[in-house]
Amino acid sequence: MLEALVEARLALRTGDVPVGAIVVTESGERLAGGRNERELHTDPTAHAEIVALRTAARARGTWQLQGTTLIVTLEPCVMCAGAILAARVDTVVFGAWDEKAGAAGSVYDVLRDRRLNHRVEVFAGVRADECGQLLTDFFRES
Repeated sequence: MLEALVEARLALRTGDVPVGAIVVTESGERLAGGRNERELHTDPTAHAEIVALRTAARARGTWQLQGTTLIVTLEPCVMCAGAILAARVDTVVFGAWDEKAGAAGSVYDVLRDRRLNHRVEVFAGVRADECGQLLTDFFRES
């Protein structure tokens, strides 16, 4: 989570919401990182998770990311949860809950929906206070 927090802080340089993500292999090797880049690229899909998944897929040479874990500072939204499922990520670890748009257990639970053909193991609340404070500070100053 510390590396994801570094990515989140980098998003502040471009005026983006400070959310960061990394993708690691089963052995814990960092495969990719990403941060929110919506403002930077004027791209509504450039969430930290999407950026990290795209980079990981390029690094692996395939869109199939079985055997990986996505670590992200904020609970994924519906769009990101869909991308996580499509990429076949095994595990998601997130920091702060997103009570307005979260799709990993708060508002929705897309990642563990039994109707879908892939389910993700989810670990929530890792360094939640630190991740949440970064967002609180950003929105207070905006």
